[in-house]
Amino acid sequence: MHCLFCKADSSASRSVEHILPESLGNSRHVLSPGVVCDRCNNYFSREVEKPFLESPAIIELRFNQAVGSKKGRVPSVGGLVLPGPVAAKVWRRPFPDHSGLHLDLPEEYVDQFLTMKSGRLIVPKCGELPSGPVVSRFMAKVALEAMAAKLARHPNGVEYLVNETQLDLIRNHARRGETREWPVNQREIYGQDATWIDELNHEVQILHEFDVLMTDTSEWYFVMALFGIELVINYGGPELDGYNHWLVEHQGVSPLYSDKNSFDTRLRRPGK
Repeated sequence: MHCLFCKADSSASRSVEHILPESLGNSRHVLSPGVVCDRCNNYFSREVEKPFLESPAIIELRFNQAVGSKKGRVPSVGGLVLPGPVAAKVWRRPFPDHSGLHLDLPEEYVDQFLTMKSGRLIVPKCGELPSGPVVSRFMAKVALEAMAAKLARHPNGVEYLVNETQLDLIRNHARRGETREWPVNQREIYGQDATWIDELNHEVQILHEFDVLMTDTSEWYFVMALFGIELVINYGGPELDGYNHWLVEHQGVSPLYSDKNSFDTRLRRPGK
């Protein structure tokens, strides 16, 4: 067995690789030990996933949706308590156990806050997800691993990906940061608080979902949505022309929904 990224012998590796980090609510989409070697697994955790997870927009998203880490910690955010204004650290417990917002105020303001008859908490918005190598290297890593998961059930499927030279460009971008400018398309396809009725007639939220799109010109794109923010990267190289053309031909419908893909690549939870 050889590692999907560095191509070294990975037969002795013991780490399970999460395609998406557990801090994005993923416990189901994993690769068996050896598909990604222990060394690459550790590298991605430190150098690729951590910068993405610690970007302001992702911290805000995880805070708003109470998505805990592997240890059950939801990131805190800074806010202002009015009237005042008084700066406060705001935190909450993970879903489904969170019981409202909790404030960490400077000690001199605690009594004042407790006696307030009315007030308001303002948590600043951080805007769009990160751009540049922080998001493109993260997407490149997730894209290759998602394809490996699809092929893992086939004999020699993962080895085929390891030996496929056409994937070396995106492989090296993920692992080494080569081809520094690699565009990732971002757009909102539904609101982060949106809910659906599933096949069991339960109201659910979709934390994340992903699929692989092959266009009529045989270009391959990885498409992922995090709480309704769609991210798209090209497996073959740093351009999005084929995806943009596909969108025009399909009236802007997301590839995740153009063919109503099954729920097997979606992680859901009960609606709020």
